Amino acid sequence: MKLISFGSGSCGNCYYIESDGRGIIIDAGIGIRKLKKYFGDYGVNPGAIEAVLVTHDHADHVKSVGMLSAAYGLPVYATARVHEGIRRNYCVRRKVDPACVRTVEPGAPFAVAGLTVEPFAVPHDSLDNVGYKITAGTVTLSLITDAGCVTPVMAEAVAAADYLIIESNYDEAMLWAGRYPVSLKRRVAGGDGHLSNGQCAAAVAAYASDRLRHVWLCHLSADNNRPDVALAAVRAALAASGRPGLASLPVDVMRRGVAGPVYELGA
Repeated sequence: MKLISFGSGSCGNCYYIESDGRGIIIDAGIGIRKLKKYFGDYGVNPGAIEAVLVTHDHADHVKSVGMLSAAYGLPVYATARVHEGIRRNYCVRRKVDPACVRTVEPGAPFAVAGLTVEPFAVPHDSLDNVGYKITAGTVTLSLITDAGCVTPVMAEAVAAADYLIIESNYDEAMLWAGRYPVSLKRRVAGGDGHLSNGQCAAAVAAYASDRLRHVWLCHLSADNNRPDVALAAVRAALAASGRPGLASLPVDVMRRGVAGPVYELGA
C-alpha cells in the first residue's frame, strides 16, 4: 500500500491510500481546491480513486465530502448515523447524492478498491464514529481518530496492525493549564472526547503486536500539544515496554494543515 496524509487535525483531515494503482480517500475535511492541487502535486490520478470512507460527521472530517463525491462520482461509505450527520451538518454545503451513499456497519467487512475494509466502533461525541482496519494481501493498516478512550475493540485493531495511524490529540498538562474554558477541557479529556498523548502511548505499548512496523500520530491539537511532546511521550512508552521491537519502532507525526510525505507500506 501507499499512504499520504493530506491533512490531520481540527483544521481538516484527509488520508489517501493506494494499492496496486487503486485508491481510496478516508475523510474529506479539507477544501476541494486544495485537495485537487494535492492530487496534481503528488501525481494522484483521480480516476483511480474508487471511494471515500468517512469516520464521523464532524466538519473537519466531512466538509468537502459531497463536493469530492460529486466531482469524481465517488461512493461514500459511512455508517447510517454518520450519513445522517453529514446531511444535518451545515458546514457540508454540498450533500452526498443519494445514489452515492453506501452504508457500513461496525464489525462487517466489505471490499472496495481491491482492499478489505472492516469498520469498528470508536467512542466520540459525534453522531457516530468508526475506525477502519484496511487490509491488502497480508498487510493491515488500522486507523483510529477522535477517540475518547481505548475500548477492547480498538485494542484489537491496534493488535491487528502492521501499520497504525492513531490519535495523539493533547498533552494533559498543556490542556489543563491552557486557555480553553473548563467545559471544553472536560469535553476533550472525557470518554467521548480525544486521546491524550499518554493514552495513545499506553495503547500502542500494551496492545501492539511484534508485526507492527510504523506508527503515525494524528489529529494533534494546535493549542494543547506539540509534535515533539507527542513523539517524546510515545517513544518513552515504547522504550519502557521491555520489547526491543517496539523500542526501535519508527514513529512519526502527521502534521496539521499540510500534506506529508508518501509512505510505502510493504509486506
